[in-house]
Amino acid sequence: MQAAELDLVAATPVNHLWPQLVERLGSERAVQAARQALDLQAMRGQPGTLPVLLVETCGVGLVERAQLRVATGLPLPEDSAGLLLLSRREGALQLVWVEGGPAGDFKPRSDSPA
Repeated sequence: MQAAELDLVAATPVNHLWPQLVERLGSERAVQAARQALDLQAMRGQPGTLPVLLVETCGVGLVERAQLRVATGLPLPEDSAGLLLLSRREGALQLVWVEGGPAGDFKPRSDSPA
């Protein structure tokens, strides 16, 4: 998937996508989907990319951090481990900061910004 296919400018930052995903899939399967996105970042990503998880389909991709920052204004430190949750249906996105290794012990930090 190319970042150009995602309408990041129109997406609204929210805080409910991760809880919705956990509710729909269960904790174990939601974490597994997140790990797949983080694995993609580890295998194909660059320091300037961020993994994306499409919440409706659990599809994964990569987006350029700079493009996301310009489109949304969200703060994206280059050295932080994060995951972008995107709902195309809702036109919503949630940036989740990750504790632990790239795909080892995935757990969203409680201080994750919108």
